[in-house]
Amino acid sequence: MSSFNKVILMGNLTKDPDLRYTPKGVSVTEFSLAVSRRFRQEEELKDEVCFVDIVVFGKQAENCKQYLAKGNGVIVDGRLNQRRWETADGQKRSKHEVVALNVTFMPKRQDTSSERDDLDVDEAPGEGN
Repeated sequence: MSSFNKVILMGNLTKDPDLRYTPKGVSVTEFSLAVSRRFRQEEELKDEVCFVDIVVFGKQAENCKQYLAKGNGVIVDGRLNQRRWETADGQKRSKHEVVALNVTFMPKRQDTSSERDDLDVDEAPGEGN
């Protein structure tokens, strides 16, 4: 059976990107992305935020470090990855992250309060169809 691993997210950085280099000199930038959705539950509007760790490699990683900062909006196109490692005391750990293949920088917004009111509203999980 074949599989498909593609993730597209749009959100805002929760902190400034961190840049580091692998032992072979490859640029790696990591940042956390806040992805929110607004939904209606029992006639009340609610916001739900999901925080996703993003990893970017190469020249694009350097561009993210240079041009992005906390609060900036981006669209991330990539794949889901599960990183596994063992701690110094032998405990196995893992975490999911998105390895970005393409990061699109969004224009800076001036005032988002009126824009949020015009967004589509999803049904709450389990409601509707």
